[in-house]
Amino acid sequence: EVQLVESGGGLVQSGGSLRLSCAASGFTFDDYAIGWFRQAPGKEREGVSYITDSDRSTYYIRSVQGRFTISLDNAKNTVFLQMNNLRPEDTAVYYCAAGGTIVGGTAELPAFIDDYWGQGTQVTVSS
Repeated sequence: EVQLVESGGGLVQSGGSLRLSCAASGFTFDDYAIGWFRQAPGKEREGVSYITDSDRSTYYIRSVQGRFTISLDNAKNTVFLQMNNLRPEDTAVYYCAAGGTIVGGTAELPAFIDDYWGQGTQVTVSS
């Protein structure tokens, strides 16, 4: 059974840090692009950071550049999102996904073609 399981969310004060994890089972991340997405209340889901499937390049939306870091531990088949200097506007449910990336999308992120999704983990940043 294919699964993506996120963990590491929680409540943190503005300026704090969290490290999200996304563990895969039933497949390996080796051949997939990996993305972290988030959805805030009343807003559409947005891509936050990707690792491409072609050359393992990393991409970030402008609002998290310099604060968030995406990384992959192949041995653990787990992807991480280190989030530092968190802001109230980072409050959202964060999801990881595996799929593929193709040229296009926005100026910040390539297009992401999703195959698998996790269930999400809540991140709440208080001011």
